[in-house]
Amino acid sequence: MSFKRYVALGDSFTEGVGDNDPTRPNGLRGWADRVAFALAEMDEEFRYSNLAIRGRKLPAIIDEQVDAAIAMQPDLITIHGGGNDVLRPKVDLDALAAKYDEAIGRLTATGATVAMFTLFDPGSYGIYKATRGRMALFNEFAREISDKHGTVLVDQWRMRDIELAPHMDTDRMHLNSAGHQYMAMKVLEALGIDHALERLPVDPMPVLSRKESLTENARWTREFLGPWIGRRLTGKSSGDTVSPKHPTLDRLA
Repeated sequence: MSFKRYVALGDSFTEGVGDNDPTRPNGLRGWADRVAFALAEMDEEFRYSNLAIRGRKLPAIIDEQVDAAIAMQPDLITIHGGGNDVLRPKVDLDALAAKYDEAIGRLTATGATVAMFTLFDPGSYGIYKATRGRMALFNEFAREISDKHGTVLVDQWRMRDIELAPHMDTDRMHLNSAGHQYMAMKVLEALGIDHALERLPVDPMPVLSRKESLTENARWTREFLGPWIGRRLTGKSSGDTVSPKHPTLDRLA
């Protein structure tokens, strides 16, 4: 399978947060860029746009990015969302799924190959354990929508071949470079595309004493969790001053 016009939609996951690269727009690389580079090597006419913005909830992704994507007439679209929604204190998953269903219907009606994602499985411990049930329910809606519209599904929930923690950034919320590389490989494989990408090495997780663990958790709370909660309470988003890093279809430099 070959693609010439790829548009990526979504939130921080697709923008590439956690995969820092000062040479790239927004200072980020990310799995979508990695997929795009692999596709560009197969076709010199390949063009790529990434409209994802960190912090966006799924309705905003749909309202702000879907029409813009359709206007570019892509033959490949990826869309990820829902994570920022299920982490909120309240979310109407039925209404969210209905809006997602309508949007995916519009995207697939263009004739483009559309790839969706489920959310990752946070397990029964850690900061996301309280939302695990919501994530599972959202994922069932995503699978149903994918089946209905015939999309490609990248099922993160069922990815059990890596240890998650070493592939996460220090904020414990986003993938690091090795995680984004792994995700790029999974997306290409879901699309049925042969590639030359290889897993990046990861450092083993340090074994911390109780005191060291408390110190590390305090640092993480101060630097990441506290500001995240603060934005939720004030109605602000980390993406309020961020623009799409590839707003138009262009060749990759």
